[in-house]
Amino acid sequence: MSELLRGVRVVELASWTYVPCAGSALCDWGADVIKIEDTHGGDPCRYLVVGGLDPAESRVDANLMMEIGNHGKRSIAVDIKSPEGRAIFGALVAKADVLLTNWLPSALERADLSVERIREFNSNVIIARGSGQGPLGPDRDKGGFDASGYTARAGVAHALTPDGQEFPFAQGPAFGDLQGGITLAGGIAAALFHRERTGRPPVVDGSLLAQGMWAVAPDIAAADYYGIERIPPYVQGEAPNPVVNRYKTRDGRWVQLVFLQADRFWKGFCERIGRPELGDDERFTPLANLVSNSDDATALLRQIFAERDLTEWQKILADEPGVWSPIATPAEVLDDPQAAANGYLMNVTDSKGEVYRTVTAPILFDETPAAPSRSPGHGEHTDEILEELGMTWDDIIAAKVSGAVL
Repeated sequence: MSELLRGVRVVELASWTYVPCAGSALCDWGADVIKIEDTHGGDPCRYLVVGGLDPAESRVDANLMMEIGNHGKRSIAVDIKSPEGRAIFGALVAKADVLLTNWLPSALERADLSVERIREFNSNVIIARGSGQGPLGPDRDKGGFDASGYTARAGVAHALTPDGQEFPFAQGPAFGDLQGGITLAGGIAAALFHRERTGRPPVVDGSLLAQGMWAVAPDIAAADYYGIERIPPYVQGEAPNPVVNRYKTRDGRWVQLVFLQADRFWKGFCERIGRPELGDDERFTPLANLVSNSDDATALLRQIFAERDLTEWQKILADEPGVWSPIATPAEVLDDPQAAANGYLMNVTDSKGEVYRTVTAPILFDETPAAPSRSPGHGEHTDEILEELGMTWDDIIAAKVSGAVL
């Protein structure tokens, strides 16, 4: 397990996936993340149904979205709106390096949790906030999920929708949340470094709108530079460079070629695929000719790839120095030996003894994968955390009776 953030304590006041997955990344990097949940149902992500998949039909006792966004954390259930709960919240922040939240500015103000008030608990705490639209401007208090702030408002859906489609691009679950979360985690790491160097704890802000704009920054820049809506897309299946394209195999699978320097790879590639005469064909070499005759080259490559199944192409292209990859299914990624070698999946055992896998944060330190960890139950660590704050069992029982904690 990475120990780079060992000793760093993060208090997380957040729900759903965007900001919580920043917390799970910090856990993977060694931080102790305490997730504050309310005393009723906790994080609503616990009850989220994704793609109509019934949790009761899962082979494992785990919520897939909770595992992705919350593995490695400890959970405490506190009513921070009650006087006693607020005192517990303040005691947690007093011992924290970072307060991580997705509460909007107006919600924080109503809870009397402005930056100034939070700093009364701990003047040295880094405050990290993730929102839909950012901390400033007329829509600062407008809620957002990735399908709205990232995919829709930031232009991602428009940029990724092929011409002629009836419906715009539709994202998968947490498509923008996970990108935004890892960026926010990086911002927190930078803030910790800055505080270490200068003694000043900055306020860190990320948003789904900003993350989405970053994802399609070339299209946004082109819209400004050229007065267009986006970078003109190619007709599906076509490309100016035929060896930067996708080709369908006999069994209906796809191979993605990315030979950006075609002159380096074309001749050897043609030999590997059993068509050495194409390597010297003046229509296709040098690159300028290949581009000029892209329709002919693309048609030939479509025909050639359609002659074999994907498994055959994987053997034929095993030693191909040009960059290529089969278009994998998520199920195939689970068994990708490269993913396994790098520890990109952690194996966790549920309460029934079943092993399930969760994707880890996409950064390795010292080539050391994160240790396996699961997401906590609602309020699972309440007693443990309250004891760490110095509360006696009489205090803890009284807080439970009052409803301040669960």
